[in-house]
Amino acid sequence: MWLILAFVSATLLGFYDAFKKKALQGNAVITVLFLNTLFSTLIFMPLIGLSYFTHVLDGSVFLVGNNGWATHQYIILKSLIVLSSWVFGYFAMKHLPLTIVGPINATRPVMTLVGAMLVFGERLNVYQWIGVLLAIISFAMLSRSGRKEGIDFKHNRWIFFLVLAAMLGAVSGLYDKFLMAPVENGGVGLDRMEVQSWYNFYQMLMMGTVLFIAWKKPFAKFRGGKPLFPQSAFHWDWAIIFISLFLSAADFVYFYALSLPGAMISIVSMIRRGSVIVSFLFGAAVFHEKNLKAKMIDLALVLLGMVFLYIGSH
Repeated sequence: MWLILAFVSATLLGFYDAFKKKALQGNAVITVLFLNTLFSTLIFMPLIGLSYFTHVLDGSVFLVGNNGWATHQYIILKSLIVLSSWVFGYFAMKHLPLTIVGPINATRPVMTLVGAMLVFGERLNVYQWIGVLLAIISFAMLSRSGRKEGIDFKHNRWIFFLVLAAMLGAVSGLYDKFLMAPVENGGVGLDRMEVQSWYNFYQMLMMGTVLFIAWKKPFAKFRGGKPLFPQSAFHWDWAIIFISLFLSAADFVYFYALSLPGAMISIVSMIRRGSVIVSFLFGAAVFHEKNLKAKMIDLALVLLGMVFLYIGSH
């Protein structure tokens, strides 16, 4: 069951990336990101209220746990990690083709695997090393594809932002493993709905603060007088709503999958990166991006690497 849910989450994430790209066209990143956290919070606030003050949701999958401040300290840290990843990722998404962003994001399981090796002392087998190698080769080939569109991977700040976002995403995946694992297995054993509901709320508070600073010029300048967060025009796009809807649905399915017996974070993380197929198709069909044949080969290598990681994990 958790395997099927992982594929559902991957599909929803693909649509999330596509709507994110659409919403960022001609819009300020900070504003779009704040609205995303706001709408996501509004989705879960009724569930928090019903769980805390009534018995309507008792026994259902939507029941939000209430374990006090000790739990929320872990959730705040998760919010900070995820939001940091999003900030870098949103800026990269705004300035880079979706057909480049997707395959690079799909290498996150490799980073998670390497992180697990360094943090948890896990050892990689032959199949996993092949997966890592294929991910490195695909990244090098994507660099060649990017040069055809004037994107120099070595000197492009948005590529650096994208890689940093992927690394922080991998850190978040490892942290999820720690949060969701039972106490007897060395984890914290947090309630999945409590994590998802409240981490959106804390992200909204953080992004609200950033947005306030960004739009208050006296508080948002470097020494040279340039704004800390460059401002740009904003126009309403319904894609902003769909960002929150698809992300909330994808995360709900993801956390639910992790809560099921036998669920493996390494496998779930890899399958979720299959969202790149959906986002790649959107980049080709909707945004009419270039050099698709070369990028398809790069994407195929990424997916093949994921297959080897999957085999190695078994």
